[in-house]
Amino acid sequence: MGTLATVLVGKKIATPEARYWAEVEGDIENVNNVLKITQIRVKYHLQVADDRKQDVQEAFAAYLMRCPAAQSVIGCIDIQDELMMENLPV
Repeated sequence: MGTLATVLVGKKIATPEARYWAEVEGDIENVNNVLKITQIRVKYHLQVADDRKQDVQEAFAAYLMRCPAAQSVIGCIDIQDELMMENLPV
């Protein structure tokens, strides 16, 4: 969440806790009698103004390459990420 938030802030898109959160799940499997994390699924939620959604899409497309945690495990753990954009409440 931190790396995506940093990229969003760089585009002047605020990520306060009430408007930005994530749901995270993972799978642990027995691989050759060793328990191994095999998959992580992250669903980000962000409330954002309509006119900023393109900027958010650009940030989302770029953040994973800058994420130290993701870059440390890519190739070992399948990472699936998804972004759910919602309109800012009126």
